[in-house]
Amino acid sequence: MEIKDLPLEKWTENHVSTWLELIGLKDQYIQKLHEDEVTGPVLKGITEDFLKAKTGMKPGQIDLLLSKRNELLKSPQQHETQSNEQPVLQKKEAKGSPAENKRNVGKKNRKVSVVKEPGPAKEESSTEKTKTDSESSCKRDCNPRPFDTGDIDFKYVKHTVLQPESGIIDRITPCHEYKSFATAALLDRTQLQAKFANEVLRFACGCMNVRTNGTIHFGVMDSVENTRHVHGEIIGVPVNDRDFYVDALDYIERCFMTPSQKEEARLCIRLPKFIEVIHRDSQLKHWVIEVDIVPTVKTVRGQIYLVRLPKFNEKSNKVELDKKRVYRRVGAKTEPISEDDHIEFIAGMQERDKRREEAESTSYQNPSLHSEDLGRKLSLLLTCGKNRIDNSQWYILVTNKWETESLKYTNFLLNMNIFCVFDFDPDSKSSGLCSQYEEHHAASLHFLKDYTNESGQSISDFIKHLHLFDQTSWIFCNGRSEYLGDENSCDEKTWIKTKKKHLKKAISVICNEILPTGSFVVLFLLMSPVEQPLVHTFHEFYAEMNGNDYIVSISESKENFTKWASHAQDSCSLESLNCASIVGMKISHIDETVQSIQPIKTRTTKHLRVFNKGLCSLKSVEEERMLSLEILSIDQCDDIKSVDEDFVKNTEGHFYQGGKVRWEHFWLADNTHCGEFILRDAYRDVAKILDCILKSNPPKKSVERINIYHHPGSGGSTVARQLLWNFRGDLRCAVVKPSYPVTTVCEHAIQFREYEEKDRNNCLPVLLLVEDCDEEYLDELRHELGNAIASMKISPSTLCFILLSCGRSHDPEKMYRALPLQTVAVTHKLTEKEKKLFAQKRRNLEQQYEPQFILTFVLMSEEFKEQYIKDFVEHLLQGIDHSSLVTRLIRYVALLNCYVQNSYIPVSHCEAFLGLGIQNDRVRQHYFEYSLSEQARLVFVHLRENPTYISSIRIIHPLVAKEILHQLSGNQQQSAIAMDLLQENLLFEHRFGRDDFKKFSRNLFMRRYKRSKGDNTDSLFSPLIEHVCDEENPTKAIALLKAAYMRFGKDPFFAQQLARIHYTHEHFEEAKHWAEVAKSHLPHDSFILHTEGQVYKKWFYVKDDLLDKEEATAENTAEIIEIALKAIACFRASQAAAKSEKDFMNNSGYFGQVDVGFRLLQLIKSVDLFSNENRKSELIQYLLTDHIQEEVKKPWHKFHSQLKGLQKTIYEALEWISEDLSYFQTDKSDEEEQKHKEQEHLYNPRKWLLSKTTAYASFFSDMVKSDTQEPELMNPQGLTPLMRRMRIYQLGGGNITTIFSLLTDHKTRNLEEIINMYPEDLQKEKLDPIDLVNYIFSQIALGCASPRSPKLVTLQKLQELSRQLYKQSNNRSPTSAFFLHFLLFWPDESQDMDPSQHNKILMSAISTLKDLYEIKIKNVPPRKKRIFTHFFLGQRKGLDRFIHRSKLEKLLNGTLNEKRLKWHSGEVWATPEITQLLKRVQGWTENGAVFVQGTCKGSKIRVLPLHYASMPNVNENVVFYLGFSFDGPVAFNIQVLH
Repeated sequence: MEIKDLPLEKWTENHVSTWLELIGLKDQYIQKLHEDEVTGPVLKGITEDFLKAKTGMKPGQIDLLLSKRNELLKSPQQHETQSNEQPVLQKKEAKGSPAENKRNVGKKNRKVSVVKEPGPAKEESSTEKTKTDSESSCKRDCNPRPFDTGDIDFKYVKHTVLQPESGIIDRITPCHEYKSFATAALLDRTQLQAKFANEVLRFACGCMNVRTNGTIHFGVMDSVENTRHVHGEIIGVPVNDRDFYVDALDYIERCFMTPSQKEEARLCIRLPKFIEVIHRDSQLKHWVIEVDIVPTVKTVRGQIYLVRLPKFNEKSNKVELDKKRVYRRVGAKTEPISEDDHIEFIAGMQERDKRREEAESTSYQNPSLHSEDLGRKLSLLLTCGKNRIDNSQWYILVTNKWETESLKYTNFLLNMNIFCVFDFDPDSKSSGLCSQYEEHHAASLHFLKDYTNESGQSISDFIKHLHLFDQTSWIFCNGRSEYLGDENSCDEKTWIKTKKKHLKKAISVICNEILPTGSFVVLFLLMSPVEQPLVHTFHEFYAEMNGNDYIVSISESKENFTKWASHAQDSCSLESLNCASIVGMKISHIDETVQSIQPIKTRTTKHLRVFNKGLCSLKSVEEERMLSLEILSIDQCDDIKSVDEDFVKNTEGHFYQGGKVRWEHFWLADNTHCGEFILRDAYRDVAKILDCILKSNPPKKSVERINIYHHPGSGGSTVARQLLWNFRGDLRCAVVKPSYPVTTVCEHAIQFREYEEKDRNNCLPVLLLVEDCDEEYLDELRHELGNAIASMKISPSTLCFILLSCGRSHDPEKMYRALPLQTVAVTHKLTEKEKKLFAQKRRNLEQQYEPQFILTFVLMSEEFKEQYIKDFVEHLLQGIDHSSLVTRLIRYVALLNCYVQNSYIPVSHCEAFLGLGIQNDRVRQHYFEYSLSEQARLVFVHLRENPTYISSIRIIHPLVAKEILHQLSGNQQQSAIAMDLLQENLLFEHRFGRDDFKKFSRNLFMRRYKRSKGDNTDSLFSPLIEHVCDEENPTKAIALLKAAYMRFGKDPFFAQQLARIHYTHEHFEEAKHWAEVAKSHLPHDSFILHTEGQVYKKWFYVKDDLLDKEEATAENTAEIIEIALKAIACFRASQAAAKSEKDFMNNSGYFGQVDVGFRLLQLIKSVDLFSNENRKSELIQYLLTDHIQEEVKKPWHKFHSQLKGLQKTIYEALEWISEDLSYFQTDKSDEEEQKHKEQEHLYNPRKWLLSKTTAYASFFSDMVKSDTQEPELMNPQGLTPLMRRMRIYQLGGGNITTIFSLLTDHKTRNLEEIINMYPEDLQKEKLDPIDLVNYIFSQIALGCASPRSPKLVTLQKLQELSRQLYKQSNNRSPTSAFFLHFLLFWPDESQDMDPSQHNKILMSAISTLKDLYEIKIKNVPPRKKRIFTHFFLGQRKGLDRFIHRSKLEKLLNGTLNEKRLKWHSGEVWATPEITQLLKRVQGWTENGAVFVQGTCKGSKIRVLPLHYASMPNVNENVVFYLGFSFDGPVAFNIQVLH
């Protein structure tokens, strides 16, 4: 029922929304009122106060709504007022594009939307502007009325589409011409008849002269310029009086020249036929008027027909006849014959008569020629109206049991992009379609319940879990006969009870969460009698897809189809089913027909190179099983059937507008279908590095790595893919899909390397391209591949894999400088040679294409110069409508592209945002682009992101996005753009691609820049938030984070960011609140607890800085001390939580404790009671004893116990940090060495520890000195134990890390002073275990630094002291004590020792170290926290045999990064100066492990090989260099002993 016919009391919120759109209310208010469920009764009583309070509506909009509502209430017919105003509204709207003139509210449950129809249709009444969502968004094909029949039951459905206009086919098959006639149908009788007769007689004359049947249709769109309609779309026209049209043919008598021609015209031109156009929600009748032309040869033989067409002269208000003309059909048009062609046309008359006669004769003999063209129909249904099937189209098959004979004709399925198969044949896996399919393709076998997603995974994880898009998902809908599990077939009733709910869920998930409408076709293959479950599947798809526009049914058996249709018509009319069905066509014919429209050849064999330089075939099924790799074959793309201009243009356009290069593009260039690729200098550099690796004999490593770092959009990815393309004939090449875990990639890479090879040691190397992955992923992949090679006993001298890492970087040249031998930098700057090549290429492209088609290439040839981009964007944005939806979309895309690497927005999101609705795939991109402004069309590039091929857009280049954002920010600040984005419910709630969009949006507000991730700086907050803080103000940044917190479901990590930004700007109460909010969500997260500690730490620092230290008292410091102690408590809680976290290591709480604790000591020291030089002992007394001075007793009564434990807290934190640093390498770069002091604990923790330890010791040393400063007390032997320990700490001897730091910093004198501080006779004076450990390590360090120092004692003496430790060892013994035992008691042939006792100590120490290491490392992969090797075994004896790592570091040349690479790659062992110092230890390998002889005969010590690549693949005697680490002995440079 129309809205005008409903009383206001019965209006739903949908009716109200429609009416609000008609009166011109703004879209955001329509949406808000719809959400608030404003129905007709609510509208009647709605008030100004309600509108202000609930919707935030502005006064102008309120006045509009209320005045129109009052008019509505006064009107007896309610909607007449609005109907009368509609033409005025249309004229306004016609000025802009459809997308900018309207916007759907977008709610899923909203059924009514207003659709404006520009162009000819604008004269329709306003009621015709209302249509359902499904009709306005989907247009399906239809067939014309059967030719020259009076089938009165035939009807057209509005908005269905006839086949395109046609010319002469075979003279019997009618040609077709369309006229919308929308304007003419409303004219008066005289004008209408003249117009109608003009069109009919012109068309009829054209058909009669060329002797072809034809039909002219009125009410069918002929031109689609500036309209929402498509060519051939059924629109219909109103018909008030049929006689007007019938009588119009009386013009025949006036327009034809002779009586005989007039009579013949009457015989050939049939009377008009009026075919009703049905439209579900419209009561107004519209018609398509059709006139058939049948020029039989006996009627027209020998005649040339001239006609004078009638035209209405508006000036004279009369119908006049045009001059005489001869018309003919030329293609799909009717054109007059020129005087030059007239004689030739007459001469061909007899030939045309002859052909017509033959056609008529053949037609009578073969009536089947009039049957439906099923081949063409099948092509149109499967391609959605395109010329051929393309890779962007997915297919879902629904089928039942196939006969054995039919299985021979399944080739057409092999090259289809089949997303999934709903298979109702329980025997399919053993003897049916699945069995046949798996001979050629890999399939993931599932059941319906697998799609229920009961675990609640995100859609992204769900897709990965089921391997969707990578392999065809084969869903057994009624059990599997050969399956041993609990999945049996059942009868129809049982199926409905048990499986129907799973089917419903599966289809809902696919249609609503995974595949956007228009991106897939559901193909029902009815191969056997149909049962009810198959029909239920149709109903579910029909409901979820809002119709059957993308549902195709194929049935060889008419009986099967009849039964199917009788059940299916509950959802869909028989007419619609017939339109979308292929019935009676043999499966063998279907097979051949579909193959003919597929772009690649069926069953084409791909080939790979093998080790002996021959070829092997790569089966598709094997390729698909290696689903984490995109494999590049030697004959890649050779299966392309044909190359046309559109294919070349689309491929080149995708690339030159900023898309990633495709393999097809290289293939086209190689086969001279398009221009050649420019070979960048960077390509030659990479190829040179690769060539050196391949020619290295023997290879240095089994897994090599080459790095390409590139500015975004500078062509780095193209260089990498060019390398793969050009080397695919010499190596095996593949691209890694980084969405897969490293273990999967490693497994598939090994399979790929060994595919069709006989000997694992004789395989071609595999070149693996890994794009835009972080260092961690690459490191893990390299590690896994190395382990796999070692475990398979492959010779370590065999080159197996070359990892080609291609990643974006803001400073590629810096990355190149770090590792120049294996790195190539690709920047926006061109060399002189490249400039010439780019200039020439640009000239060539500009001759072929419009400038916007090659925009990115033009920018590249200009080297992305800042001024050029600025001028380009400034010119681009001239005259842009800042208020339009499209400009808003540009802002959002620019914001994301500027700040979030590789971000994009799915096209379906954009369509929803612009209110475009769902489009038929064949017009989708055209319609979307048509809805965009000129600026958007220029800067948006269309992508089809693998693996889903969901269309998406981004701006052509990040630098362009940045400049657009900058220039648009003049009109609206970035914070406002970001805030608007967060409020866009349509974008965040839209289903398809939602996970990616949310990830990009979250990163926009959350992800910080990190140099380690390739960014050009380290940021405290996301770059957007930092920009808003710096360029606008922090308050706006805080508002953004609050909005993000709510948008992302009260994400605790946004609460954490709010706490951080508040304390950064010294809003401590707010910071405390947000830290507590974050903690309430994740009470045991160590990082959030650390942030809470940081709040109190910063608060404490600020208050401490504001305090006048001259006026510090116990009273005015109490609050400050309390805040400091809260910080320490939070840091301790953070560390307690970190110990229980198994997947990562977080030690930041210990650093926080030390920082706050030490500053707190300085604060306490400044209090008037303790500040006097003569009162230092008072402070020590307070801190280290139970004594509490009266002056502080009351003010500090809450925290005396905490303050008295402060010294212990700091000490224990320093010890823990020292132990942690003893275990692992602290990776830092040259640039990081120069970092700010505040970040020293991150970038140089060893230096930080030495500094803090010294400061801590100095504080207590100064405090415990006597006021008299008696000289004898300065003698070490006269010091108290505490003062002596503090003095040792002050000198750097307090723990193993600081002691060895003295070696690195060449502070030998400190080591002697440290040893001086210990008692002369350590046997008599018992030291604490930790002090004894530190003394022995100081001796070892001094032995390394100054082997001739008089302070040194012998190795035997140190072993004796170490035995004391061994006797006292227990669970609380420091880890360093066990490392000491391991070091000192390592077998030494020159020593006289008790073998059994030494062996016992050594084996116990190594065993304990390994146990402690397992506890320390948790579940963190060892490659993330590399073990640190402190000492190496040297050639000398005694203490001299221990070579500290720092000594070897001095012998290495290069930067810090280069030295690190030499250690990591093993290049260090090729340095003669180093190998001369070290001793090669003999051992053996056994089942993949390395062993050496222990102190006692028969005992063996397992040694950890740090470089698996050097491990022999069999049990062998070996030699290696031995290192000492906190994980026990480690082996370097393992070689077989010859």
